[in-house]
Amino acid sequence: MKILVCWPPHVPSYFNAGHHLPVFSVSAYLRSLGHEVDAVDGGALNQSWKEFADRLFQGDYDLVVLVNDFDVVEGVRRAADYARALLPDAAVMTVGRLSHQNPGFFERLELDAVAHSGDYEAAVEETVRWLEAGRPDGPGPAGVAVRTASGWQPPARPGTWLPADRWVLPDVREIPYSRYENLYRRDESKFCGIPERRELVVPVARGCPVGCDFCDVPTMQGLRERRLDVPRVVDYIRRSFADHPFEYVAFYAPTFTLNKRWVLELCDTLDAEPRRYPWKCATTMHHLDENLVARMARAGCVRISVGVETFEDEGAGELPRIKQSPRRRFEELSSWCAEHGVELNCFLIVGLPGTTPEGTRRTMEEISKAGARVRPTLYTPYDRMRPEMSERELSGFNRQLFVDPEEVRATTGYEPREFLELLYRGDDYLTPATERIPTADAG
Repeated sequence: MKILVCWPPHVPSYFNAGHHLPVFSVSAYLRSLGHEVDAVDGGALNQSWKEFADRLFQGDYDLVVLVNDFDVVEGVRRAADYARALLPDAAVMTVGRLSHQNPGFFERLELDAVAHSGDYEAAVEETVRWLEAGRPDGPGPAGVAVRTASGWQPPARPGTWLPADRWVLPDVREIPYSRYENLYRRDESKFCGIPERRELVVPVARGCPVGCDFCDVPTMQGLRERRLDVPRVVDYIRRSFADHPFEYVAFYAPTFTLNKRWVLELCDTLDAEPRRYPWKCATTMHHLDENLVARMARAGCVRISVGVETFEDEGAGELPRIKQSPRRRFEELSSWCAEHGVELNCFLIVGLPGTTPEGTRRTMEEISKAGARVRPTLYTPYDRMRPEMSERELSGFNRQLFVDPEEVRATTGYEPREFLELLYRGDDYLTPATERIPTADAG
């Protein structure tokens, strides 16, 4: 089968290369099954709709897979319209973070299949089998709703979470890493990448047992973690650096240090390599200790990102148990990172229930005073998304504007702008991580 897997053209509200990686991971997986696959990140390529339409028409695909996300709702709808008009005999499906949260919305678009649950690769594989069987009527494949002659049919059963040994790592030759680097150039945007350095994203784990209700990972990937083995991870890094001018590694995992033994094995393996690979990761403060931070630093770790969320007691009381008492944990962790030369990047939720603008401001000031990086984002109640919402309403769940400003006034007593100015005011923080990572030219 000839397949296009793509991220539709759009203007991003936020950029994380790891979120775009499924375009290429799914493509690599489908190729391993014998399919002919093209992979395109139309968003990062700043692709025009004419260019996208040319690709569709000239590709003459049997299946078009549109990767969805919280800030690309309009792009998925428009891409589906183009695909339906230009490839009337092709099937069109969508898979991604947003359809796992609100699949019903996508059943209103010009689509043939919508992934509800399970890993993206498994959802597309199930859809391909359904198409090859002639689009039979009745319940849809595992984790996928399908449009049949009788209308939309729900999944026959939940989707499949693949064991890690079945994942296929993406081909770096087709990922537009130079475009991603440009998106990270302005550090004031508080995106996840390190400015002026080329990032290799390595997806090492899926699933997380922490259970934050503002996080989409448990819904998408499950509460049980799955993780690649260390030799495969390091082999991928080694081969990727040999092929392209990467300068550091971004380990993509919901809670990188959840498996401490795995992390220590990784550090030992990286230390044994003939060249040094600077790297960064994201985890929780609970899953770190001083010895682990020191060991990670010696193995090349230049940045650790953690969810501080808030220092206000009323807001912290609503967090998962292991994230409560964040101030005490932060004070310990910030001192360890400072001692061992690791940048601490702190995720902060602006507008978290129970918090105030003034309390949020004090939290930001305390983090900055400790020499750490503040990475704020806006609280977004994903559980309030509904299938009947309009495209515009659903686009509001992008963590940059309040979904319901009137509710903010009614429940907090504050104007939404008092919170928003904390998100957009900017600061004079300059990341030290850039200088800690040698350029490719420097070897």
